[in-house]
Amino acid sequence: MNIPRLRIPSLDGLLAFEAAARYGTFERAAEALCVTGSAVAKRVAAVEQLLGVQLLDRSAKTLVLTEVGREYLQQVSGPLRLLATVPLHQLDDTRKQRLRVCAPPTFARQIVASKLHEFTDRYASIDLELVLSTPYPDSAPGDIDLWIRGGEPIEPGCTILLRDCATPLIAPSLLRAVGPLTQPADLARVPLLRTSLEPWTPWLLAAGLDWPEPQEGPKLMDLGLLLEAAVSGQGIALGRPTLASPWLATGALVPLFPGVTCPVPPYYLMPHTSQGPAGDFADWLVGVCARASEEAAEYLSRLSGTNVAR
Repeated sequence: MNIPRLRIPSLDGLLAFEAAARYGTFERAAEALCVTGSAVAKRVAAVEQLLGVQLLDRSAKTLVLTEVGREYLQQVSGPLRLLATVPLHQLDDTRKQRLRVCAPPTFARQIVASKLHEFTDRYASIDLELVLSTPYPDSAPGDIDLWIRGGEPIEPGCTILLRDCATPLIAPSLLRAVGPLTQPADLARVPLLRTSLEPWTPWLLAAGLDWPEPQEGPKLMDLGLLLEAAVSGQGIALGRPTLASPWLATGALVPLFPGVTCPVPPYYLMPHTSQGPAGDFADWLVGVCARASEEAAEYLSRLSGTNVAR
């Protein structure tokens, strides 16, 4: 057998094709394979690209095998069934697959931890360990399978997870104490909480204020600490709605000028394997971040043009 002359799709790709053909939609196939619908679609597309043929017709509500697809399914179904009967290929429920993920503290708490039950319920066979990174890590801690970072520059091959913006957030108690803040220039009479992780200068410029970076008060080297300080009424935080969503939902924080925002560096996944537990977690996390981004954008859009903190 001349292996270099063969073009054999990955096993994940063949399983995705077989499941999509069997269930009729990428979403139902994804449930069976415990991955996302987009992951199944990408794996099938990769098989089609490798073979140079279209296996599934996607024009209708349900997936339909093309003539080539029907023939190919018959050819690969037998080998897939044989592989499934190999004892070493069958999952041992008593043996878990280990996955170690490293993430920035506030991202881990606000984005990952709040939805983590979704992943653990779906992937009970994965032994997940989530560890926190330092503010400016040069490299991931040892023995890490997935590394989530924030900031710039973004290295080639990274997967963008969360693009966001920042806007001033204040606790209602502090707002009552300082009185109405009707325009950005009114911030001159309220403490601005500071951190080098989220400098004020870009937002001040967006608001038309030629002010220097705040110099008074403690410097908080964690975005979660910054938001906690704002919640306790110590000052105004320049915060990301995605990270502040729990406090925004309860009213513990309110945006001052939701129509004035500035872009902030994204969170992203460093290059990683797309196979096994790491690939499953990465696919799941992309979906979680997409939901968080959509909810934050909808929230700001609803309030844009108003000053809800008067």
